[in-house]
Amino acid sequence: MHRLKKFLAAALFLCALSPAQSAPPNILLIFTDDQGWNDVGCYGSEIPTPNIDRIAAEGLKFENFYSASSICTPSRFGLLTGRNPVRSKDQLLSALMFMADEHKNTRLHADETTIAEVLRDKAGYHTALIGKWHLGHGKTDFLPPNRGFDLFRGHTGGCIDFFTMTYGIIPDWYHQTEHVSENGYATELITDEAVEFFQSRKDSEQPFFLYLAYNAPHFGKGYSPKDKAPVNIMQPQAADLIRSGVSTIEDKIRREFAAMTVSLDDGVGRVLESLEATGLEKDTLVIFLTDHGGDPVYGGSNEPLRGVKATLFEGGIKVPCVMRWPGKIKPGRTESGVFWALDLFPTFCALAGADYTSEFLDGNDISPMILDQRPDAAKSPGREFLWETGAHSELGRKRWRALRKGGWKFLSSPKDGEFLFNLAEDPFEKADLKSKQPEKFEELKQRAEELAESYRPGA
Repeated sequence: MHRLKKFLAAALFLCALSPAQSAPPNILLIFTDDQGWNDVGCYGSEIPTPNIDRIAAEGLKFENFYSASSICTPSRFGLLTGRNPVRSKDQLLSALMFMADEHKNTRLHADETTIAEVLRDKAGYHTALIGKWHLGHGKTDFLPPNRGFDLFRGHTGGCIDFFTMTYGIIPDWYHQTEHVSENGYATELITDEAVEFFQSRKDSEQPFFLYLAYNAPHFGKGYSPKDKAPVNIMQPQAADLIRSGVSTIEDKIRREFAAMTVSLDDGVGRVLESLEATGLEKDTLVIFLTDHGGDPVYGGSNEPLRGVKATLFEGGIKVPCVMRWPGKIKPGRTESGVFWALDLFPTFCALAGADYTSEFLDGNDISPMILDQRPDAAKSPGREFLWETGAHSELGRKRWRALRKGGWKFLSSPKDGEFLFNLAEDPFEKADLKSKQPEKFEELKQRAEELAESYRPGA
């Protein structure tokens, strides 16, 4: 009986250990580009994505997960820093344009701490970025190896020619801080690099953080000899256009987008197979999410949500997110709570045992919910989520602002005016309640203005 009591006590102690006291996991963060709510099979898309769906089936699927922004650059800033993009020193609220003079010195600054720096310096992780950066280009000091990543293979601009790895005809493929010439298909090259990375880590006891940032299914950046200028172009592989689930799509652009998406999903499948083959699977937390909503002009879909990329309706910011960690995350779970990409920074710190605090982190540690230890620990009925996108003259965009607080959402659109939605009852934003709930509207509008101004550097 005495031995049984000791055994039970030890078991209870082990169960009570926090995530930080457990062995730190490898972390694989798969981040895709311009892939909307209706562009992933398990979220209702007609495009087959069996490998992404597998992560959901073997783990956790989020029903209310948001990006940090509806635009590429601020979305990445929020993901990697855990801070609202409004806090960024260079006001990274629109897309960094690769050839624009005004963006030559715009970047993620060295003192804007990334999760890669924290995991490397505070928890001893090996860190890598394979794929798209889009947080500064042109100068060595702006590149990922100077922002916490031990390894960098990929490109710095918002998009790239999928076959030449150039921005139009300008070289933009790096090994560390050096340009290299690559030919192939960008999605497959990124996957090849990830597989090689896992092979290099299979015998190491050092945990790793791999930020696998695919540029697919974003359009490619080709080149028009006639105009002597870069051009946006869909760049599927011919073989993918005739695949099952793709060839029958009637709309040409959607079909090309689907072909690029199934190629991406193949890459995710190879990544999962490589984790298993190298024996890393059980020790690796896999997260898949997208940077923001899709752009229907280039084949993306956010149905049945309202809005598109670069807007702050739900279709611009509500994104697919699934996670898997064998033996830690129960398979087949769904989570209806409201979370966003900024939660990943503090969550990774907790799981890794990285001692890091900052008054400017805008996310919550959601590891207890992920591990189903304290499912409601990270939830807050009155939690606030603020989004702001900046004016962008080159792309003809103007400023948007939105605030979600509990089930309510305030939205300011430069074209359509201001709105108040009750997302708890109207998730598709069909009924504007501004005139019916004027006090609630003014409350959220004022709060959005207060938060935005308090977040700005120097406030």
